[in-house]
Amino acid sequence: MQFGIFSVSDITRDPVSGATPSEAERIEAIVQIARKTEEVGLDVFAIGEHHNPPFFSSSPTTLLSHIAALTERLIVTTSTTLITTNDPVRIAEEYAMLQHLSKGRMDLMLGRGNTAPVYPWFGQDIRKGLPLALDNYNLLHRLWREDVVDWEGQFRTPLQGFTSTPRPLDDVPPFVWHGSIRTPEIAEQAAFYGNGFFANHIFWPTSHSLRLIEFYRQRFEHYGHGTKKQAVVGLGGHAYIAKRSQDAYKEFRPYFDEAPVYGHGPSLEDFSTMTPLSVGSPQEVIEKTLTFHDAFGDYQRQLFLIDHAGLPLKTVLNQLDLLGEEVVPVLRKELESRRDPESAAAPTHAGLVEAKYGDRPARQPRPNANRGDNVTGASPYQDSDVEAEYPSLG
Repeated sequence: MQFGIFSVSDITRDPVSGATPSEAERIEAIVQIARKTEEVGLDVFAIGEHHNPPFFSSSPTTLLSHIAALTERLIVTTSTTLITTNDPVRIAEEYAMLQHLSKGRMDLMLGRGNTAPVYPWFGQDIRKGLPLALDNYNLLHRLWREDVVDWEGQFRTPLQGFTSTPRPLDDVPPFVWHGSIRTPEIAEQAAFYGNGFFANHIFWPTSHSLRLIEFYRQRFEHYGHGTKKQAVVGLGGHAYIAKRSQDAYKEFRPYFDEAPVYGHGPSLEDFSTMTPLSVGSPQEVIEKTLTFHDAFGDYQRQLFLIDHAGLPLKTVLNQLDLLGEEVVPVLRKELESRRDPESAAAPTHAGLVEAKYGDRPARQPRPNANRGDNVTGASPYQDSDVEAEYPSLG
């Protein structure tokens, strides 16, 4: 079981102090949060992808490469990589590079994105978001598994004899999660490819997330990737922790009340009752999180949102201390005691390498000589017998 933090990278006015951090301050803060995540013993740090104010994370691979260089064992990942408005060729290249630079300490979560104006900024139409997500991932999946790809789809120019570089580390593609709040087609996609499924699990009751996860598990088994127990599931969650429950509610209330996604709706108490939001003492957060296992059974990754709605850096770092010292150690022990031995292990690069190669050495692709134009030759790699046909340059 992996535990970690995910951020949507919002830059929000602090309703208590009245201050809004600059982009520079927020970027520096998120690096400190990521480093603290490793320091307190958590496993994963995830960042979203946004291309509009008030968010800062328009280039997740740049940020995660920096964080990977500053940490030793932390898995860096995304809480959304936009499969719809990014070119899958660029995703293949950039995340393979991140995989190499992090020495395999990475994966990524693909999502459609629900900010309508972003689509035309990148030449796309949100009304085609679902077919874009399906078509683009079909290409990305192949780019990481085939040295030479011929491909034609609905939304980008065809590829003929194309090689994505660098090849994945050890010729093992990064693990992919497909994230969704409400779309069964995305759960179906995750199941079809044998990938992981991540439920946001913040705004909706547990029963809503359970329907999607159960559907994913059934389809995972249907496609022959293993039993339902071997499907790989991740959950989000939002927590605010204080030593005493009454202090947690008192401290978090002004942030909740003014939060762009929470404020001016149900009360904090009602929202905490109706949804997975966990507010309270360490023991109360432990008990609330264990109800996730009661509902979903074994799952492989739990990420907490703790830096949302303008919370100051000092408060976020204190949340991490409480998570690392008092909450996660208890959850690890309790969830391990409940774990079915047939359940899938949490995804890691080492595990994927072992699954592919066993005791054999991993492939290390070595290119053939360049003939001068980078697009000629029967095979791009010395150990490959692929017969490639390249487009005419004449």
